[in-house]
Amino acid sequence: MTQVTPDTATERDATYALARHAVTLPYEALPPAVVELTKRCILDTLGVIIGASSLTPEARIVVDYVRELGGKKESTILGFGGRAPAPWAAFANGSLGHMLDYDDLGAGGHPSVTTVPVAFAVAEMVGGVSGRELLTAIAAGIDIQTRLHLAIPIVEWTMAEGWFGTQLLGFFASTATAGRLLGLNEEQMVNALGIAFTQVSGSREMAVGEATHLRGMQAGFTGQGGILAARLAQRGIIGSKNSLEGRYGLYRNYLHTKPNRDILVGGLGTWFPTIQDHSFKAWPACASTRAIVGAILDLRAAHQLRPEDVEEIVIVGGDMHTQLLSGPLESKRRPQTSIDAKYSIPFTAAVAMTRGTAELRDYTDDGLNDGEVLAMARRVRHQVVSEGENGSPIPKVEIRTHDGSVYAQRVDHPLGDTQNPMSHQQLQAKFRDCVSFSVKPIPDARVERAMERISELETVPDATSVIRLLA
Repeated sequence: MTQVTPDTATERDATYALARHAVTLPYEALPPAVVELTKRCILDTLGVIIGASSLTPEARIVVDYVRELGGKKESTILGFGGRAPAPWAAFANGSLGHMLDYDDLGAGGHPSVTTVPVAFAVAEMVGGVSGRELLTAIAAGIDIQTRLHLAIPIVEWTMAEGWFGTQLLGFFASTATAGRLLGLNEEQMVNALGIAFTQVSGSREMAVGEATHLRGMQAGFTGQGGILAARLAQRGIIGSKNSLEGRYGLYRNYLHTKPNRDILVGGLGTWFPTIQDHSFKAWPACASTRAIVGAILDLRAAHQLRPEDVEEIVIVGGDMHTQLLSGPLESKRRPQTSIDAKYSIPFTAAVAMTRGTAELRDYTDDGLNDGEVLAMARRVRHQVVSEGENGSPIPKVEIRTHDGSVYAQRVDHPLGDTQNPMSHQQLQAKFRDCVSFSVKPIPDARVERAMERISELETVPDATSVIRLLA
């Protein structure tokens, strides 16, 4: 396929092709693997949203603010209950969706949390949305966010250019999802994506040093902005037409590059790259800790290591993310907040070694002050190696014991990766655990029915019945 950009004046901006894709994609075009993946995304995302309702103090601040605004009771606020205007429900639910840093991830950051809360908020607002239509809208949004990311030719662009993909690209995914469910035509969708572009943001400054609450709230802004963009376009507001490849479009203005057009618009409706690179988190911490947790658990089991056997855990090499999550060493060894602990390799490695797993409870106030874990964290350090010496962006874990033994492991595909997927039973167990932390308790029978409803969503005439079970 020949790469063509607007410089040739032979093709319109890629926005037009993606708008057409979002508007016209039929459910029947979705491969069974994409349908199954989308259902797993829904299950996982709803669970982590509800879990955040009691586990993150900023969740109540956000929800109380949304409630104070009042307005039409269109869509449900998960975990807390009650309803709010659809954009504000999406803001609340989207914000909660990443507060635990337990949501799934793919190319472009966390595409489920930018689409799933939006889809349900809009579906509740308009009514009569079938499971098939909801699945298609979410799949289209995730596909667009995935392509926007994969088309960027810059290695480690989130670090090099200083953006969070979830927010920078999520505005487009949220808008495509919302616009599809609102029934926008192609012209309206182009305008909606242009309106979304005027809201694009997401600097990594929110994650420099100690955590800000904004690091968890990225998808709140994209969800609210996506619904706003779609509804304004529906009413006739005209947006930028060349929001992706224009002179001041996304790629040139924010990323200082041109996109790979073959990836951006190639095979629309037949090729869904997300199935090649979509992961679910088995442990509730930053994605850059997963390989380390996996290696520690493997070594712990293979050599029957006990916490008291360990003299030192050395994290060797890795990429820029590994370094970022390893220092400053003292603050990473004793994080003061849950989100700082989730972005700490020393703390999370200590949890894995001490507990033999990493769970939501390990990042509560009690978990942050666990003496055994903190003592282990003091034995964890990072060792920088040259790129040529390491040869991999994945760090190696070395566990050194008091008897002088050294056990080493590198895990390229930790549990949850596409190449090492979580089982359906494991995802359901994660969902049950998350939902158990709901501010408003949800009866076990309704939790089980909700999981069953999601598993058969393509046959469900009203997709929002899932939300009623969890409300």
